[in-house]
Amino acid sequence: MSKILLSSALLLSFGSTLAMAQVQRQPQLQPHSGTEAEHRACVRDVSRFCRAVMDQGDLTVLACLQQYRPKISKACNQVLLSHGQ
Repeated sequence: MSKILLSSALLLSFGSTLAMAQVQRQPQLQPHSGTEAEHRACVRDVSRFCRAVMDQGDLTVLACLQQYRPKISKACNQVLLSHGQ
């Protein structure tokens, strides 16, 4: 009986350690600045031109959008202008 309890405790301990390791490997989502409307205005442009840097923070995405400024939508360009960019 004690072997069963010990085995169960070890399995539970290992399982929780494994679960914690999996949670720690997931990328942390960073909060974004701007309003929901501003996000909607730029989401297609970010997806189209800046997909590779989307997880690197707002400043990196902003730099990417500025790089593609001639190609981004008028709505997204207006968002950048309204923030002095």
